[in-house]
Amino acid sequence: MNFRPTHLRTLASHVAEIWDDDVVDVLSSYVAIGCLSPDFDPSWADNGEIGRAARLLSAWAASRPLPGCAVEVVEREGLTPVIIADVPATPGAGTRLVTLLYGHLDKQPPLGSWREGLDAFVAVREGDRLYGRGTADDGYSIFAAIGALEALAVTGTPHGRCVVLIESSEESGSPHLGPYLDEVKARIPEPGPGLVICLDSGCATYDRLWNTISLRGSLVVTLSVEVLSEGVHSGMAGGVVPSSFRLLRQLISRIEDETTGEILVPECRAEPPARYRAAAETMAAELGDAAVGEFPTVPSLVLSGQTAADRLLRATWMPSLAVIGIDGVPSVSDGGNVLRPFTTAKLSLRLPPPLDPDRAGEAVVRTLSTDPPQGARVKVDVTSAARGFDAPAQAEWLARATDEASETLFGRRAGAMSEGGTIPFLAELASRFEDAQFLITGVLGPESNAHGPNEMLDLVTARRLTAAVAHVLASAP
Repeated sequence: MNFRPTHLRTLASHVAEIWDDDVVDVLSSYVAIGCLSPDFDPSWADNGEIGRAARLLSAWAASRPLPGCAVEVVEREGLTPVIIADVPATPGAGTRLVTLLYGHLDKQPPLGSWREGLDAFVAVREGDRLYGRGTADDGYSIFAAIGALEALAVTGTPHGRCVVLIESSEESGSPHLGPYLDEVKARIPEPGPGLVICLDSGCATYDRLWNTISLRGSLVVTLSVEVLSEGVHSGMAGGVVPSSFRLLRQLISRIEDETTGEILVPECRAEPPARYRAAAETMAAELGDAAVGEFPTVPSLVLSGQTAADRLLRATWMPSLAVIGIDGVPSVSDGGNVLRPFTTAKLSLRLPPPLDPDRAGEAVVRTLSTDPPQGARVKVDVTSAARGFDAPAQAEWLARATDEASETLFGRRAGAMSEGGTIPFLAELASRFEDAQFLITGVLGPESNAHGPNEMLDLVTARRLTAAVAHVLASAP
């Protein structure tokens, strides 16, 4: 397609109409549904909230004026459902590549108190911001994917076949996705999709289209240290029976330097390649400390890393550890003078993109379980392991199309960024479709607060991103 800025602006105009007519209303109805991911709602099947959200979003997609579009909710026994919308190539599109567009509809729980006037499950619009759990992560995605295709249809713009896949277990690490990818692969003839557009990523700023070029992997481990069969008075046993917390602290120090935060297990480490160091330097030079993002730190806190580029690499490439949960510890108000029988910690490790998470998990288990301190009973379990993602270099046509969309819609050339989070779907898809191109983008920018309180969707960015997706689809060879 020969690029015409006026045509792209026409697409953007139709996208704005789609969003303004009813997307915000339907998205607000979706916010009210407590479709928590399976890890946070073990009774998801009985509660029916995930199915309710799938029906709402699929009904909206099926109602759109997309010639030949087939929308269905596919549900396999014991698995959360997916929405699949299959949009045929426009007549005369020729042998254009097939595009797979991905998003998810499951949510995180509220996770903390929301500010006055906001609620996780009540959509609140303040100007061009829509607050509510799931707005930006990742409820908007089906509206962006279908809205882009609708804008192409309304303007008579040719495009290749597109398959939209909206899953509902991503916030749990996508454990239910694999069988559905088999189904998608069966629907798309060899060699499979030539382009994958993932709409579940972030944007460092709202002033351009951002493409994520790498994501870290993740490893979640539970570590339990048991010293007693029941709690005993600390005045009687303290100093004789070792504290389970002290022993757990010793074990964690085997895998993390408690002074620097450096991960000590060799299988969890990798040096960033030169191209990622260069990308971090470029981004840091332009955005400064904002390249890493802003955090609600206490005023006296000293961040790790010497420079903005160093912090960016630490946040997107280097391994890190967070203790994300503890059992066996009473609240401060309930704590008595008791030597507790056990302490269990849930550890989350972020891994460099190219590492094998299973190999890293084996090494962590071995490091923590070998030679238990003072003969304590130590149990280590890997609860999830997800590979990171290192995107292939963009083809010339895709790089050109993203720059055209970004310059026309946002006013600046597209940017490239790495992220510290994990999208397991991407690594699995890359292994299945080795020749595919990837555009990994999203609306999770400053103050979007995904996974935290006050989650927010910037509606201006959502509209622009939708139009950018339409342009990329129209530009595909």
